[in-house]
Amino acid sequence: MEYRIIKSPSKGTVDLLMRRKGSAPSVPIDDYDAIGLVQGRLIDMVFAADIAEKAAGVIVEDIKGHCPQNLIMIAIFGDTAAVEAAIQDIQAKLKVH
Repeated sequence: MEYRIIKSPSKGTVDLLMRRKGSAPSVPIDDYDAIGLVQGRLIDMVFAADIAEKAAGVIVEDIKGHCPQNLIMIAIFGDTAAVEAAIQDIQAKLKVH
């Protein structure tokens, strides 16, 4: 599994993610200053999304892609501290799997 945090994402980066999302956000994504990206197997990404949403005040969205290894990516939108906390919680809870 791979993790990245983008602090103060550029408009172009946000636009790229929104295009790859393929559909409108399930809830409005207005107030964020960081985006966490997590890539892995589908089962782990569903589990990671649940962990992130329970850990901090973040919004999680599925990002569409074309990966021959069948990996998917989620984007975690929120303030920097919340995104960092969500990523840390995901890493801690998925470490044992």
